[in-house]
Amino acid sequence: MHHFTIALSTADVSPVTAPILLNGRIEDNLKKAAEMGFDGIEVHMREDHDLDIGSVREAMDRTGTKIAMVVTGRLNTEGGCSLIDDRPYVAAAAMAGMRRYVDIARALDAGLVIGWVKGEVPPGRARGPYMKRLGKALCELSGYAGSVPLNIEAINRYETNIFNTAEETISFIEEYGLSNCFVHLDTFHMNIEEADIAGAIRATGKMLGYFHVADNNRRAVGEGSLNFGSILSALRDAGYKGYVSVECLPLPTGEAAAKASLARLRELMSEM
Repeated sequence: MHHFTIALSTADVSPVTAPILLNGRIEDNLKKAAEMGFDGIEVHMREDHDLDIGSVREAMDRTGTKIAMVVTGRLNTEGGCSLIDDRPYVAAAAMAGMRRYVDIARALDAGLVIGWVKGEVPPGRARGPYMKRLGKALCELSGYAGSVPLNIEAINRYETNIFNTAEETISFIEEYGLSNCFVHLDTFHMNIEEADIAGAIRATGKMLGYFHVADNNRRAVGEGSLNFGSILSALRDAGYKGYVSVECLPLPTGEAAAKASLARLRELMSEM
């Protein structure tokens, strides 16, 4: 049996349309995740969330469940900030927010996911200057982060126009020499963008830092058409040692989708 550490998506509060499986206090979500058999949770939160680090660390120790990642998307979706915004004061606010996220991740021994906050190139504008701006911002953030791993998410073309594929993300990281930046892949997005999901995972190899799973319809693992046996085999072949995190729609409920996904993943791992 090949074992992966399994996490799931959590937040303090989220709409039912979001791929978040547990809502509530981080301490309570750690307890629920542990009771279901998960190894960790990812936390979707604002950078100014009133967080009691000591209480969270105590809950981690008590449950044996870890914080896998701190997810930064709300700085963009709620805060309206992006690292490549044409308004310098907005880009500066994005960088200040990301530094606060790094501080939180460092205090919780977690990594950081960089997705929506990277921004996107405005319609009709030349791509080069924006990518250079993003490279400069991530070089600065990388220096500040130090040992905190930064995981840049590849998101499908219908949601953003920067980093849609694994190859594009790898090329950017290599171009700017971002030594503590890694690729974050998600099977839902990969199903749209990658011609060969397993091949893209293997090609990413040691640059793969975080991995999301949801079926092609963004429902629980096993409730769509994706071949997760092939996907897990590719992760094994790539030497992936990080978390496999369930980020799917909470249907029929978040806990039901989490339990169904975990059961299917365990079944597949037992066959490997």
